[in-house]
Amino acid sequence: MEYIYQYSWIIALISLPVPILIGVGLLLFPTATKDLRRMWVFPSVLLLSIVMLFSTYLVIQQINKPSIYLSIWSWTINNDFSLEFGYLVDPLTSIILILITTVGVLVLIYSDNYMSYDQGYLRFFAYISLFITSMVGLVTSSNLIQIYFFWELVGMCSYLLIGFWFTRPTAANACQKAFVTNRVGDFGLLLGILGFYWITGSLEFRGLFEIFNNLVSNNEVNHLFATLCAFLLFAGAIAKSAQFPLHVWLPDAMEGPTPISALIHAATMVAAGIFLGARLLPLFIVIPYIMNLIALIGIITLFLGTTLALAQKDIKRGLAYSTMSQLGYMMLALGMGSYRAALFHLITHAYSKALLFLGSGSIIHSMETIVGYSPDKSQNMILMGGLKKHVPITKTSFLLGTLSLCGIPPLGCFWSKDEILNDSWLYSPIFAIIAFSTAGLTAFYMFRIYLLTFEGHLNVYFQTYSDKKRSSVYSISLWGREEQKWIKTKFYLLPLLTMNNNKRTSFFFFKKKNPINRNVRNMRGPIITIPNFGTKNIFSYPNESANTMLFVMLVLGLFTFFIGIIGIPFFNQFNQEGMQLDILTKLLTPSINLLYQNKKFLMDWDWYEFITNAIFSVSIASFGILIASFLYNPCYSSLQNLNLFNSFVKSISNKLKIFENKIINVTYDWSYNRGYIDLFYATFLIQGIRILSKLILFFDRQVIDGITNGVGISSFFVGEGIKYVGVGRISSYLLVYVSYVLIFLLIYSFFSLNISNFEFS
Repeated sequence: MEYIYQYSWIIALISLPVPILIGVGLLLFPTATKDLRRMWVFPSVLLLSIVMLFSTYLVIQQINKPSIYLSIWSWTINNDFSLEFGYLVDPLTSIILILITTVGVLVLIYSDNYMSYDQGYLRFFAYISLFITSMVGLVTSSNLIQIYFFWELVGMCSYLLIGFWFTRPTAANACQKAFVTNRVGDFGLLLGILGFYWITGSLEFRGLFEIFNNLVSNNEVNHLFATLCAFLLFAGAIAKSAQFPLHVWLPDAMEGPTPISALIHAATMVAAGIFLGARLLPLFIVIPYIMNLIALIGIITLFLGTTLALAQKDIKRGLAYSTMSQLGYMMLALGMGSYRAALFHLITHAYSKALLFLGSGSIIHSMETIVGYSPDKSQNMILMGGLKKHVPITKTSFLLGTLSLCGIPPLGCFWSKDEILNDSWLYSPIFAIIAFSTAGLTAFYMFRIYLLTFEGHLNVYFQTYSDKKRSSVYSISLWGREEQKWIKTKFYLLPLLTMNNNKRTSFFFFKKKNPINRNVRNMRGPIITIPNFGTKNIFSYPNESANTMLFVMLVLGLFTFFIGIIGIPFFNQFNQEGMQLDILTKLLTPSINLLYQNKKFLMDWDWYEFITNAIFSVSIASFGILIASFLYNPCYSSLQNLNLFNSFVKSISNKLKIFENKIINVTYDWSYNRGYIDLFYATFLIQGIRILSKLILFFDRQVIDGITNGVGISSFFVGEGIKYVGVGRISSYLLVYVSYVLIFLLIYSFFSLNISNFEFS
């Protein structure tokens, strides 16, 4: 079986011909290449599928016999310096490889139809193939310099893909923001690499870990300098995985095509930061301050991402903040030393988030069928609603991903997130409380996204309704017109839709929907005048996406449902100590043995303890789902006729207004304005840099240039003055000479007198 490892270097090169051939074809034969553009998806999918099969075989071999294989060759040798390139195959590499390739193949298949209408179809496939190839090269790298090379290549590809529609100012700004923000972390990563090479003299991982651990154990290294270098290494992971405070690029990265959003959030760019943290964990684990810092940044990112997702209107932006919060869970697990839990959640989250993003792409395609809907409108959840009858497969897939991310069993994210939550109690009760609270908020905002998208906009509050008032209110959904006669009641639901800077409010609600013929959903609907808006909208009904897109979502749905099996000891496998193992633990055994000498987190599986903890976490998630359903589910309106419900409403109506004004508004403003962090950066960093640049410009022009120009001007005036003196007359020369002598005598007399007075005193 050693042959499979000897030829593993080819994994990083198999899919490389696709971007090269597309680029050469566009340069040399642009017309023919564009005419045959749809054929390029076949080699892209085929070659990446070969990489996926190769990676799958590697994983199987690692499960049967976990091992570490390293192959290196010298590239540059100069005196004592040797730069080596190579590839490393170990459990971590095999796990990330199978993750990248499976998600990558599915995204490529999805993109064929999603991008078929786009003029940049070929450019898209060239970029995305190079993107995946760069990520494969990164995870198989054997040393820090090689990782840095592919690290920058991944950053370049993300820049090109985020700004794929560069004619849009928002996309151009977003890719620049991502590029500049990641340069901050990448500069720290480069300094950290140089610092550890100066300490250890090695860049290869195994040698670096062994030398540094020996230096630390023998107290032969400056701990402050080593901590600083470790933090600089971690700064690269902070930027790539969108951790606080370098997270600001991730929400704006949604300006790229939706398949790229799925790839970035599931298997490539943000996963690279977690991969780097896991790869360097043997280095970090001997520096307690760095481990505590990693956990602290993880919990801050978790809390921040969760709160910022609560009030987002853009469906992709809401999912982006969701990714940020889940990355906080992974970074928290790494900081706690829970290596297995971090990688487990990386795997389960990748498939769930890929499903959600590709589902959002299907939704956006459906919304774009409505005449006059621009990209910003097609992603606005407030303008959606009632989609469940038109896109049932997308709705089911999206619901599956939503439940998984909420932590509902038996879906994938439940098993991994529950493990992180349980480990947090062992690390810090304060961190555990925050982690459990954000788990409930995650369930809330994810179901908010689901309900606003498929069930409709019902951001409601209660208002007293007079017994004498009877009125008719209308609701205009995107797909038709509904009407309801209000019955006599003391309280009624009031959906809010505020227009014209809060100067006018339209009140809509509906009871029965007009039937829609599924056979004519593609037909353009009638012109409908919406009351209180004074405008006419022409619309058509949304429909499901193409079969290839639906197929990809169904496959990801299966992954989402069954991927948790790898972390559950169902197969009665035991290690030498008699501990029951699951597939993931058995696969990671070499890395776990390298990290944990005391097996702190490698404990025997206790089903009773697991079920007890799971009941608590699922209850919190269920509570978040219940609150979201209470606020956004239209079925909730049927409860208004129940006497018990009316008495409950009567008791809390006044308090609810106070709560809304003080708490909800503050939370909404915090979330919608991104925690004011972007405002802080724009005010203090960007404006500060501009002010500093203006001061430097002023100093350069007025002082530096002023001195130079002053010397020239003074020379001019001196020359002009001498010109009038040097006229050839002896009397003029004698006058100048006598003047100089008199000035000299006066100065000499002045100093002589002062010196004599000083000596006399």
